[in-house]
Amino acid sequence: MAIPLIQQIRVGAYVLKQRLKGVERYPLVLMLEPLFRCNLACTGCGKIAYPEDILNRRLSVAECLHAAEECGAPIVSIPGGEPLLHKEIGAIAAGLVAQKRFVYLCTNALLLEKRLDQFTPSPYLTFQIHLDGDRAHHDRAVAQEGVYDRAVAAIRAARARGFRVNINCTLYDHGAVEDMARFFTFTCQELKIEGITLSPGFAYEDAPVQDQFLSRKNSRQMFRRLFALNKGWRFSHSALFLDFLAGNQSYQCTPWGNPTRNVFGWQKPCYLLNHGHAATFQELMATTDWNAYGIGHHTACNNCMMHCGFEPTAVVDTVTHPWKAALAALFGPRTEGAMAPEVPRETAGGGSQGSQVQESQKGEIGAGPFSNAT
Repeated sequence: MAIPLIQQIRVGAYVLKQRLKGVERYPLVLMLEPLFRCNLACTGCGKIAYPEDILNRRLSVAECLHAAEECGAPIVSIPGGEPLLHKEIGAIAAGLVAQKRFVYLCTNALLLEKRLDQFTPSPYLTFQIHLDGDRAHHDRAVAQEGVYDRAVAAIRAARARGFRVNINCTLYDHGAVEDMARFFTFTCQELKIEGITLSPGFAYEDAPVQDQFLSRKNSRQMFRRLFALNKGWRFSHSALFLDFLAGNQSYQCTPWGNPTRNVFGWQKPCYLLNHGHAATFQELMATTDWNAYGIGHHTACNNCMMHCGFEPTAVVDTVTHPWKAALAALFGPRTEGAMAPEVPRETAGGGSQGSQVQESQKGEIGAGPFSNAT
């Protein structure tokens, strides 16, 4: 497991504290988007579709630090857009580290070598580099040649200067499992990254290419084939989330587990769906109809297996059932045999069945979120 012990302890203690206090819904990871502007145009991205006036907006350092304090999550993921385009990103990261939050700065790494002097190595700061596979696969996904080589060079430079580095890998339908396995072995053994964050691609409504996204059934089958080839890879996930990807856990999404703060405000209901915004975190939690989202609740959620929604559920399950989590960590995801039943979808878009699914899950793994990496 690539998650530092101090982070595991802090997050576990945080979840236990919320449960002892009887808090039903609480955040674990703040998804902090200080801008939407990017220097790439990836085929699976819906963020870059905004008009120029929106792409030119930025959150200030003060707004970013206030969002973390307002939310209270122990982990902050900084996606985008491309965060390194923000002129004050170094100050934002330093301020969050000063708050003793675990910061995962997500970047395509094109600017990383030039920006490294703005950052100080810390156990609280991780550069999470976007790499979707080997050279041919990644450069095709980002629609630009040479990006893979620059990202690999940046990883080597950051590791040489003592920074924590992970990769963030989104798997699409056209990826060969054997190629991905070789890529994971290369990143863990040669590049010596600390961990891999992975998810099946989510079909953003505004993504320019829609036929590359995985169905839920195909996702589970693909992850089983991939995990069967594991050569000592390190993942920035709970063991039960990996088991979920392999089809061995029946989890519902926890949409409030990773709340999003961006240039519009607090995004409803989650990082992946944009159904309005709230002015404050408290307003987000109080006014969002959480029962309207998740598998069987909303059609847009039915094929989603993204870590920002399901890792929170897996972490709560880990705290609630530590022996089950220990076995999953010891033996890894099961890659053969029957899969766990899917959460019912009959009333996707809302209705009583979706609410019943959520209520039954509360009894099984506890009410609440939450993930351990982003």
